Amino acid sequence: MVPPTWLVFGKGASCRLRSGAPARALRQVNVGRVALPFARGDGPREAGTISWYWESAETVCSLMARQADNRLLPSRCWRLAWLAMLLVLSACARGPAYQTHQGPIMGTVYRVTARCPDDVRSSIDAELAAVDGEMSTYRPDSALSRFNQAEVDTWFPISPELLLVLQAAQRVSRRSAGAFDVTVGPLVNLWGFGPGGYDRQRPSEQALRRARSRVGYANLELRSEPPGVRKRGDVYVDLSAIAKGHGVDRVADRLQAKACTDYMVEIGGEVRVRGANPQGQPWRIGIEVPDPGRLGKVHRVLSLAAMAVATSGDYRNYVEHDGARFSHTIDPRSGQPIRHGLASVTVVHNSALWADAYATAINVLGPEAGWAFAQQENLPVLFILRSANGFEERYNASMEAFLP
Repeated sequence: MVPPTWLVFGKGASCRLRSGAPARALRQVNVGRVALPFARGDGPREAGTISWYWESAETVCSLMARQADNRLLPSRCWRLAWLAMLLVLSACARGPAYQTHQGPIMGTVYRVTARCPDDVRSSIDAELAAVDGEMSTYRPDSALSRFNQAEVDTWFPISPELLLVLQAAQRVSRRSAGAFDVTVGPLVNLWGFGPGGYDRQRPSEQALRRARSRVGYANLELRSEPPGVRKRGDVYVDLSAIAKGHGVDRVADRLQAKACTDYMVEIGGEVRVRGANPQGQPWRIGIEVPDPGRLGKVHRVLSLAAMAVATSGDYRNYVEHDGARFSHTIDPRSGQPIRHGLASVTVVHNSALWADAYATAINVLGPEAGWAFAQQENLPVLFILRSANGFEERYNASMEAFLP
């Protein structure tokens, strides 16, 4: 007599075998072409868990034999029963199916692929709506827009999340000697990359001087308790170089709280992954060829399992003035769009927020100072540099681990 064994299908398809389970009313479950009787009974489970108990191989075989008019031999019956159980275990081990979600956010698009026990679309949308409501410069009712309109030398209350982003931004600003600066907003707007849109006229020197006088991260003062920010001058904060990464982190953290075991979250090219892709392999993240005429072509592929990656370049978003092309990345120190040989830089970090900010800072610094800064901060980086023959790449030893 084989002792009764029961198979538990928990929420999220977690599985385990137990012995000595009491049999209850039988239920037929089709596995392949074999009809297996299962018993449903009481046992330890979490709320919402559905448990299926396989009473015993002996019961399975006896019922199978009756269904087949006793034409199955006992030995064959046992083999089929155990094979069917293995099929069920295999299906259970695969876990819940991957789900995909996408939609507009922050002037770009978000994409999420995740393996979760429940549908997470509403959680994703709620998290991104919160980020947009805090940090958008395109929404006049966002916390950031209201701060930009607030009086000088007045404490403005903000959420802990917005405080975290501003604290990270200030740290990168200090470390990069001002190459990264979220008060660069007046210059971004002047060159046609802000909410006001594009003006075909190149900014005058007078307009540039006026805008530069409003730029300086030192003019922001932060307070932890209660969370607040105060401006010491007529500054305008633009978080576009860090907010997308923060949004990625917020969604990823929410997915983990929802018991998602594997995911990829991407907002406007900033990515964070965990676990494996739907093929059971590490996530493969493509680095685009930094050429406006070859958009979508992949230059390199990174293999990641639990990291974030951000790429900053001057090839996708630009304007033209008098036939010359100007990048959307503005050097806060000069007030001018960047113009150097670094076409794009990719940074790997455990946080998309930090990867996003560091990639922007390095892109502003350029190929030499940017490389030195990456080494100083111990960042895995990959540079794609313009050359006479097209492009050359440069990466450090810490990046090699992510290059298959």
